Amino acid sequence: MLSLGIYIIGSLVVIVILHYWRNPKSNGKLPPGSMGWPLLGETIPFFAPNKSLDISPFVKDRMQRYGPIFRTSLVGHPIIVSTDPDFNYFIFQQEGKLFQSWYPHTFAEIMGRQNVGSLHGFMYKYLKNMVLNLFGPESLRKMLPEVEKTTNNNLKRWSKQKSVEMKEATAKMIFDITGKKLISYDSENSTEIVCENFVAFIKGLVSFPIYFPGTAYYKCLQGRKKILKMLKRMLEERKSQPRKEQSDFFDYVLEELQSKDTILTEGIALDLMFVLLFVSFETTSWAITLAIKFLHEHPQALKELKEEHEAIIRRRENASYGLTWQEYKSMKFTFQFINETVRLANIAPALFRKTLKEINFKEIICGAGYTITAGWAIMVYSQAVHLNPAKYEDPLQFNPWRWEGIELNGATRNFMAFGGGIRYCIGADFAKVQMAVFLHCFVTKYKWETVKGGDIVRSPGLQFPNGYHIKIYEKYD
Repeated sequence: MLSLGIYIIGSLVVIVILHYWRNPKSNGKLPPGSMGWPLLGETIPFFAPNKSLDISPFVKDRMQRYGPIFRTSLVGHPIIVSTDPDFNYFIFQQEGKLFQSWYPHTFAEIMGRQNVGSLHGFMYKYLKNMVLNLFGPESLRKMLPEVEKTTNNNLKRWSKQKSVEMKEATAKMIFDITGKKLISYDSENSTEIVCENFVAFIKGLVSFPIYFPGTAYYKCLQGRKKILKMLKRMLEERKSQPRKEQSDFFDYVLEELQSKDTILTEGIALDLMFVLLFVSFETTSWAITLAIKFLHEHPQALKELKEEHEAIIRRRENASYGLTWQEYKSMKFTFQFINETVRLANIAPALFRKTLKEINFKEIICGAGYTITAGWAIMVYSQAVHLNPAKYEDPLQFNPWRWEGIELNGATRNFMAFGGGIRYCIGADFAKVQMAVFLHCFVTKYKWETVKGGDIVRSPGLQFPNGYHIKIYEKYD
């Protein structure tokens, strides 16, 4: 009899927990959706890989069931997912007023609790201004010859190999450029195998957060620890043997740390360096790899791209001269090609925010009348915006000509590949420079053929084009 009573009480407790979990308290009407199971939520289907450029099955299924805005729960957090262009744009414009940047605690553990994406207000603006010293227009203008030289050196070396796995090769190439600017890193002479640690880190970045030896998440955190250990050792060496003149970004950071009135701490500085190195290693290399794939699949785009870049060389007094800033800015079709590539690449398909106040967006989305409770997380799902058939005809079709006559200077309602608002990606222009310079060198000096087509494996946070191999040949005609 006693055991029956315990069973009944236990069952009632479970029912109550399930009821309140699946029907969260709100002062108004929450967007429709499912909260899944307590704590676990819908985490498992969310993390399922997607082997295409299309919207993930998890999001697409819920868009069809619930509409452009729905609720769910991931890794213990109630989250509103927005695929609506107008609401997403509104969120970016209200940064610091109604919303602020936020990421799940597992992501904060990986990227650092004091990483630039988790900081707000004055501290965020302070770090943003620091980074602009590295990625601002004047710095990029000065970096252009070095980017071109590094690209040419790598392409020449690749042409002597049987084949090249493009994602890995371009990641190392870009890391050589930014690693030198950030920490004077020299991959050929350094004893630190930084790239291997970043590979382990990236593979676990969007894995299920189980911290146990052997899991991808565990290896990810171990990779982070090794890189931070290296950065901390470098910082101590710089302190003990300061340089007379600044030669890299680390010198600038050290100077800020030693300034009398600084608000920068060593922990924030190390997390900043880590994030900058990670971004340089991972993101643009995926876009370049996908660009090569598109060139192979779309000969008309390749033809027009080659014509533009060969015309640039013909207009020079000496064909052997390097790229100038004016030539870079004149690449109209190249920028169309880049816009279309990053639209489909969706390197960061989801960005997170948190509500600072209760939000009722009846007026924002006519007739919806939904309320989001203060403190809830919001996932801005930009991938759905970029693949919206109402805006982009045949959205999964690569079509750089759709950008003809359109000049982008930041985010819009229908294009937010680099985020938006005050948190628009500081490195966006740097990524475009790298892509444009690579395409210039690649299509004017080399031919290539695909040796092995790579599989696209898209996870919620990043994409990995696996095993895309090409054979590169120097052009002598």
